[in-house]
Amino acid sequence: MTIRHLKKAEAAAGVAAEDQRVTEAVRGMLEDIRARGEVAVREYAEKFDGWTGDFVLSDDKRRQLIDSVPQSVKDDIDFAHRQIRRFAEAQRDSLTSFEIETEEGVLLGQRILPVHSAGCYVPGGRYAHAASALMSVATAKAAGVEHVVACSPPRGDSINPAVAYAMHVAGADMILEMGGVHAMASMAFGLFGGREADILVGPGNAYVAEAKRLLFGEVGIDVFAGPTESAIIADESADPMTIAVDLVSQAEHGPNSPVWLFSTSEAIAREVMEILPKVADDMPNADIVHAAWHDFGEVIVGDSREEIVAISDQYACEHLQVLCEDLGWWKQHLSNYGSLFLGEGSTVTHGDKCSGTNHILPTKRAGRYSGGLNVHKFMKVLTTQQLSVEANLTFSAVGSRISRTEGMEGHARACDWRLAKYFPEQEWDFTVHRQARY
Repeated sequence: MTIRHLKKAEAAAGVAAEDQRVTEAVRGMLEDIRARGEVAVREYAEKFDGWTGDFVLSDDKRRQLIDSVPQSVKDDIDFAHRQIRRFAEAQRDSLTSFEIETEEGVLLGQRILPVHSAGCYVPGGRYAHAASALMSVATAKAAGVEHVVACSPPRGDSINPAVAYAMHVAGADMILEMGGVHAMASMAFGLFGGREADILVGPGNAYVAEAKRLLFGEVGIDVFAGPTESAIIADESADPMTIAVDLVSQAEHGPNSPVWLFSTSEAIAREVMEILPKVADDMPNADIVHAAWHDFGEVIVGDSREEIVAISDQYACEHLQVLCEDLGWWKQHLSNYGSLFLGEGSTVTHGDKCSGTNHILPTKRAGRYSGGLNVHKFMKVLTTQQLSVEANLTFSAVGSRISRTEGMEGHARACDWRLAKYFPEQEWDFTVHRQARY
């Protein structure tokens, strides 16, 4: 391989120590809330958000917030909601229930059922993430989830009105004006009149992400999420200015958000490295962009498409743009990413806000084994089986013998019971225990 790093990430030391500090803090909060319930949540809400009001958004306040949203903003949110809902419904319809007869008298099948309750976290720190409300709540509702609780941290005397409208349009049954670890715990434990969540979804800061990780198993989660990641694959046909603009657009997520460039053209890569700081200077939040680029930005050059595919799949980036010729080749050969954006006409902003695919995606190389949030995350594939008396002649015989091969006598006897009951005159050439009836 002839891979060359033209720029490496500067920030690596201290990350593990910080992760451990976050884990310990979150674990303590969850244990406290588990023990003291709503009392503990109220204390954390006052401590972190200065919030002493009601947590459940009332119908009257919901209407007031919605009425304060300009119609033009509502129109854009409605447009994005239609795209996200339609894509989620298509995903739902791609998974079907069925029943097949594998052998005479043996019916096997699967049922597709949604979970009963979902908790959707919508960030509300640096930005008002109305699109995130659509991504989680609308997808859950498309799956058929009966009860969806959505929460977002308040700023001032309410959550952001546009976020409230997005939650409302998407179909949230209950809205909590609450953020942070205590919000995740409240949804998981069913506090403040809610239902215990079967699954928790949505992006958040390091503390929110760690709360999801620690609660996993007790509840389901969508993805293990870290800071937003974005990568661009570019060849000699790409426009360096487009690359720089798109990398800067994603670096604004935060000072710890990696942005990466993988290229088969060293000339293009070096031009981007020269242009990007100038584009960052034009941003109102230039300090954040510069920090992300300096501390976490990387530029890697390879001599062949195959080398770049190997590097990209190794990084398994959350958002992956391809600005190259022969897009079909790249689409066929790339396999590890959260969501793929093909061609200059497709920027990550489209997926983040309005194209219809979900922007809650795997980070920290989880794209090697998982996709992002989708309607199937809210659905269960449940299997069924029904065997006739006649089928037991074969299946109970095999089940009995395999069980004894494994040393599991009780399993074997469950099959033996049926063999003896259904075929009392049968002679067997293997052990069939004759269980006394009581």
